[in-house]
Amino acid sequence: MLYMAKYDLRMLARQMRKKGQSIIVIARHLNIAKSSVSFWCRDIILTPEQYEKLRRNKGISVTTGQRMGAESNKRKKLLAVEQSKEWAKGLISKVSKRDLALIASALYWCEGSKSESTSTFMFVNSDPQMILFMKRFLISVMCVPKEDIVCGIQINKIHEKRINKVLLFWKKLLNLNNSQIRKPYFVNTKISKVYANYDTYFGVCRLFVRKGKQVKYKMLALIESLKRESMPG
Repeated sequence: MLYMAKYDLRMLARQMRKKGQSIIVIARHLNIAKSSVSFWCRDIILTPEQYEKLRRNKGISVTTGQRMGAESNKRKKLLAVEQSKEWAKGLISKVSKRDLALIASALYWCEGSKSESTSTFMFVNSDPQMILFMKRFLISVMCVPKEDIVCGIQINKIHEKRINKVLLFWKKLLNLNNSQIRKPYFVNTKISKVYANYDTYFGVCRLFVRKGKQVKYKMLALIESLKRESMPG
């Protein structure tokens, strides 16, 4: 319950901030530290109208000039982020199978099993989109049958009570059936800190290919080709 309470407090604090409440008011209302509220809501930008209302009500903890400067910097950052997204869209408008192979090779080079002791394809990551990308590559480029893709989840034991939710998340994301989900592995490392993302963390996914020895060999060959062509001499 401690983990859920922390998560719920964070969500409620963010909702109040989006409505224009001051950090001080939120902290007092939820009976938590101002530093916690400030950290949880650091990415939320108030509208000029909300800020002006706080200024009139003296609902700010720093001087007007400092707060206005902080809000201005946040808006500049958001503008820079949006401009970067538009630039990226223009540069990468379509991804071919060759592109998929290059990207997957680099990812497997970093996060895939390359050891001689592992005889099959295994890609490991906690990022759901990266796992989903690798599945797409296996099916569309390596021609792996969908039913031969299997996943196993590694997660800390503090998530044991919500493991069904975790497994269901990966099952739906990867469109797998129950036989393609391996028994989860629980890590017994003690954690003293309560993380805000407790209820939205889904562990580390290990993506396997049944009888995937040949797939692994092909991945290693792709990596060698990538090394040779990208680092001549």
